[in-house]
Amino acid sequence: MTENTSGDVPKTPKPSKSTEPSGVDLARVALRAAKDAARARGDAAQQKKQARRGGLRSGARADGRDPMALGSAINRLITERGWEAPAAVGGVMGRWPQIVGEDVAKHCVPERYDEDERVLIVRCDSTAWATNLRLLAPTLVARLNEDLGHGTVQLIKVQGPGGPARRYGPLRAPGSTGPGDTYG
Repeated sequence: MTENTSGDVPKTPKPSKSTEPSGVDLARVALRAAKDAARARGDAAQQKKQARRGGLRSGARADGRDPMALGSAINRLITERGWEAPAAVGGVMGRWPQIVGEDVAKHCVPERYDEDERVLIVRCDSTAWATNLRLLAPTLVARLNEDLGHGTVQLIKVQGPGGPARRYGPLRAPGSTGPGDTYG
């Protein structure tokens, strides 16, 4: 062996072989291709067989074809459609007596929620209760937003009682609206 005194790294001779696989490497590549082709044929045959038996069935382990619980399916639907705020407000309408109290709930009923304007419309059975609810509205808005999330309800519109059905007859003046209150 010859010593290298100049400090240079000795160069190894380059192999003259090309970079294409040969021998054992070529056999490995061919085997891998054959396995992939066989796997694809087997998957296709299995799907055809399952289709003849009545469709794909779920196995012992959980996968995407398993049935979903009803609650999970409804929550997923609400989230996908963007119905979170209307669904939450609908829940509030169901719990109205717990939120406002039994006395107020007997006389004031939520009618609808306008999602665009974020307004809850409440109808009262008398003008006295409508006035009382108008005074309580800021407190109710704060309580509702605590429960639903900040800014869900910005305003409560309070409506008084609906007037009686318009009766027409000889003792009515044309265009009159009659009494506007139940005086209750």
